[in-house]
Amino acid sequence: MVKTPLHLAVYLEQPSVIQALIHKGVNPGLQDRNGNTPLHLACEQQYLQCAQQLLKGPAKPDGTTQPRGYHQDLQLQNWQGLACLHISTLKGNIPMMSLLLESGANIDVREGTSGKTPLHLAVECHNCRAVQFLLRNGAYVDAQMYNGCTPLHLAVGRKDAAIAAILSHSGADTLLRNMENETAQDLADGNDDVSLYGGKPVALQLLALLPFDDLKISGKPVMCSE
Repeated sequence: MVKTPLHLAVYLEQPSVIQALIHKGVNPGLQDRNGNTPLHLACEQQYLQCAQQLLKGPAKPDGTTQPRGYHQDLQLQNWQGLACLHISTLKGNIPMMSLLLESGANIDVREGTSGKTPLHLAVECHNCRAVQFLLRNGAYVDAQMYNGCTPLHLAVGRKDAAIAAILSHSGADTLLRNMENETAQDLADGNDDVSLYGGKPVALQLLALLPFDDLKISGKPVMCSE
């Protein structure tokens, strides 16, 4: 389907036009040829006011508005497998993420290509603030991708000691195995990066986060980005 008037109103950043179209009963859930709804576009363009209008819904006969987000499938994915919360997480837009969660978006929604949750994506973007926001709002710290990788696997594999610490302090299981039969501990052991974090080599920082008694001294890092 080509873009609807609602898609165009978002592109032009016209929240008042969006409001008028919604009140006229225009369907906000229609997808364009890329699978994007108007809300997907609002998240991509980071137009918060447009998203707010899209999520308000039409007024009831008594003059009150419908519950926020009631008329939209907030888990709906575009043809890239991304729901609106995935897009706003990739953008690092905390206010948009908050709006979507308040409107009923599933905080652990999986994207369609590799099964990443918003928390996985925030880790991949090295966005500490987004990681902390998602965890505070109940994101499952041990969610696994289709290949079995948890957010901690990704953090350790990307040598991000700061985010690995956040996940560990939030109770991440260091012994969960991915499809390569590797734990986050294996990845930390195989991390020979020499750059520094907090005055120490990253590998030492990562190993210090994990219970030493259970560390395996074998294995190599796997790529968790696909």
